[in-house]
Amino acid sequence: MSIEEEILNSSRVIAVVGLSLNSNRPSYRVARYLKEQGYRVIPVNPTAKEILGEVCYPDLSSIPEAVDVVDIFRRSREIPSIVEEAIEIGAKAVWMQEGVVNKHAADRAMEAGLLVVTDKCMLKEHQRICKGKVVNVECEDEFSRQG
Repeated sequence: MSIEEEILNSSRVIAVVGLSLNSNRPSYRVARYLKEQGYRVIPVNPTAKEILGEVCYPDLSSIPEAVDVVDIFRRSREIPSIVEEAIEIGAKAVWMQEGVVNKHAADRAMEAGLLVVTDKCMLKEHQRICKGKVVNVECEDEFSRQG
């Protein structure tokens, strides 16, 4: 079983860091899809109160329930602090979306015992693994290509 498959099959609660209010943004489309698939999606965005009908939190530490996986839609240079927070809250996995890569942060997460996926779209992987097909959805935000 791949790491992606293990995360998708064992996780129920997904905190989406960088979830946008804009329904045209990849983070919104991916989170909406995951919610439609039965996952509990918790938005993490310090500038929003609610996204996709869910209460939005300013950071991972503010979430009042256990989080299985932290799905990250932020610039690669912002990943280390998010990974540290994921470790602190006891998340089981971190998932860095397409275009988001930070080897140091990924290594740190693995050293702490978290499962790690980098540079892959959770929506596309879910469809590949769970549905056997991939739709043509852009999962990469324009900022994720920047360091």
